Amino acid sequence: MDDLIDEPAAPRRNEAEYTVSEISGAVKRTLEDSFGRIRVKGEIGRIFRARSGHLYYDIKDDRNVLACTTWKGQIAQLSVAPEEGMEVIVTGKLSGFGAQSKYNLNVDAMEVAGAGALMAMLEKRRTALAAEGLFEPGRKKPLPFLPQVIGVITSPQGAVIRDILHRLRDRFPSKVLIWPVAVQGKACAPEVANAIRGFNALDVGGAIPRPDLLIVARGGGSIEDLWGFNEEIVVRAAADSEIPLISAVGHETDTTLID
Repeated sequence: MDDLIDEPAAPRRNEAEYTVSEISGAVKRTLEDSFGRIRVKGEIGRIFRARSGHLYYDIKDDRNVLACTTWKGQIAQLSVAPEEGMEVIVTGKLSGFGAQSKYNLNVDAMEVAGAGALMAMLEKRRTALAAEGLFEPGRKKPLPFLPQVIGVITSPQGAVIRDILHRLRDRFPSKVLIWPVAVQGKACAPEVANAIRGFNALDVGGAIPRPDLLIVARGGGSIEDLWGFNEEIVVRAAADSEIPLISAVGHETDTTLID
């Protein structure tokens, strides 16, 4: 009897049908077309540097996490080195990765999110380096009474070097070796650290005289302008210097970690 009763016809379906690759490509295009180049503010979470040199990390707020990448060739463009817990504003392009069903922000620019975030990061770095004993008074070296050769690490342009040379001529003429460096921006920290180590590497009695005293100098500025002198590589180079070093960075009220 049952075979005399017609089965109801299956409802016709009007939904579009995609292959997996088609839907992944559509999602990728939608993300890229809808957002383009964007800026995102958040806190840096876990960081992973691959053997390839690429950088993988998270930007997060109190509810969500955004996966980010900075390719090896883009890292030099970042104005700050990402650190876990740092509050930043990143800029880049959002895209999708169909093979993993994920979306990701490719970051090619990064800045610290304001002076408050910089001060928090500065205090965290100060505490960590102090725990290693880098700021212990016992590490300080006595300054020579009348140095015969002075190494000055600064920008060759501007009022700072002219003022140093003028004061030295007035008080006691000495030989001065100038190691030109960037005193602001992303090149500042590596160039200053390299200069400190470079002067220390000179041989006593060599063709280029080894300074008896080093001066690291630049004029005043904002915390962002002076940030290169708070970088860990500069602090460690100063702490390791066998040549006594004077920090003459910023105005009297400015304090940086090289101090």
